[in-house]
Amino acid sequence: LQGEVEAHFGRHPDAEIVLSQPGLGTIFGARVLAEFGDDTDRYTSAKARKNYAATSPITRASGKKKIALARFVHNDRLIDALMGQALSALTASPGARAYYDKQRARGIDHNPALRQLANRLVGILHGCLKTRTLYNETTAWQHQPQTLAA
Repeated sequence: LQGEVEAHFGRHPDAEIVLSQPGLGTIFGARVLAEFGDDTDRYTSAKARKNYAATSPITRASGKKKIALARFVHNDRLIDALMGQALSALTASPGARAYYDKQRARGIDHNPALRQLANRLVGILHGCLKTRTLYNETTAWQHQPQTLAA
């Protein structure tokens, strides 16, 4: 099955963009693309794609309290691939590592920090697919200037 995926995934028009993302190889890339689908008009914004992926939190506010909760209803295959991508991106991308480390420094546990990284990576993937550009480390993490200085 792996040979079949490797033989056919590279033919997809979005394969090069997906494979340029940190932490996505042929298998995870094919799974992410298959679970998101390849209809360019399906997700109107990065937020819509993040909500579908279940990487974005559910925010509940009432009066003076505001809490963020993880989404528990999700596509298991997609979230598994995205969390695997986030874990792999920690070694493949200095920007991803710095983003994760920043979350951990704020006192966030490993899994929520990884989910936040996956959420950020979904947004980056969405932008790359919408603009038809390959992943660029500098562009992806430019909101964190200290990331690239390290």
